[in-house]
Amino acid sequence: MSAEAPSRPWLTIVGIGEDGISGLGDEAKHAIAAAEFVFGGARHLELAAALIGGEARQWPKPFDAAMSAVTALAGRNVCVLASGDPFFHGVGTNLARVIPPEQIRAIPAPSSISLAAARMGWALQDVETVSLHGRPIDLIRTLLHPGARILALTSDGEAPAAIAAMLAELGFGPSRITVLEALGGPNERIRSTRAASFDLENINPLNVLALEIESIPQARILPLTPGIADDLFEHDGQITKREVRALTLSALSPRRGELLWDIGAGAGSVAIEWMLAHPSLHAIAIEADAERAARITRNAAAFGVPGLTIAHGAAPAALAGLETPDAIFIGGGGSDPGVLDAAIQALRPGGRLVANAVTLEMEALLIARHAALGGTLTRISVARAAPVGTMTGWKPAMPVTQWSWEKP
Repeated sequence: MSAEAPSRPWLTIVGIGEDGISGLGDEAKHAIAAAEFVFGGARHLELAAALIGGEARQWPKPFDAAMSAVTALAGRNVCVLASGDPFFHGVGTNLARVIPPEQIRAIPAPSSISLAAARMGWALQDVETVSLHGRPIDLIRTLLHPGARILALTSDGEAPAAIAAMLAELGFGPSRITVLEALGGPNERIRSTRAASFDLENINPLNVLALEIESIPQARILPLTPGIADDLFEHDGQITKREVRALTLSALSPRRGELLWDIGAGAGSVAIEWMLAHPSLHAIAIEADAERAARITRNAAAFGVPGLTIAHGAAPAALAGLETPDAIFIGGGGSDPGVLDAAIQALRPGGRLVANAVTLEMEALLIARHAALGGTLTRISVARAAPVGTMTGWKPAMPVTQWSWEKP
């Protein structure tokens, strides 16, 4: 878009439902009819065909997230059609990234999630919502708690059965699944069943799932606090143990939208728990061992954070070219030449670095860095009750020396 583009609204984004133009208000109808160009998916253009007087343009395949075809028409009378609310996992968010808001007029319709809540009689503020449209269904795992109500937007007619199978496998088979299809249109249909006995067929690709979560005693429930039990992770022993992990996450102090480097990630437990703290958080797990790197990928999916990035390679070489981190954790390989120096150099100003040592060699490095740069040194000792002959005593785990530091 040129620098001379007008500041007045030239783009109208109209939300349209399955009821087509009959569900539109006069303002939306006039915007479509008056537009020189009308963009949308094939279904949207068909729904609004009776109103379109200008040139109808279907979105290209693959979809252009940069919205080049729209921005090239800046200053012309342009209308974009979107499903329901354009700013709820919709095309409106893509357009707002490249077009100033004062140049956009939006006329939303109810989202499919809002319609689903209305059909179920659920208060939206008390419901978990997730879009699985074009995204891994593993994202729902973090929401699976007994008593939860979840509204999930899916990608196609096969997704409900796949999600039901996942729920049953994870111990949530008793959960009730309501499939709400083609909401708001003439083909609307609502059907319910249990996850463990899911047998619904011929499901409309446009569907929302309403999940009422129930569990069996063995269900895989992911806790809301740091320090997840070690046995929920797949690992080979190279894992930051839960008590130390909880203290490590506290020291890393995740904040909205930040990126973590987990160097020598092992099972990926710290990076995974970092991402579980908030949906806006991102992490890169750097791991030299190929088998462990593959294991991290499986763990990330199992914990509902499939977006965890894996950098397979040995630090410090593997750090080159990675996005600048807001925080760094060094759990393995920190005593290798150059790793600590490279991490300190890569960290953005104001970022946090936390390094754990269980060996004397790594501990010596951390003590030296503390003396030179400051920060906090902490000694972490954990002991667990274990049999001692016929009685019980304390069995200490290897102590951990932790250095945490904020870069000036």
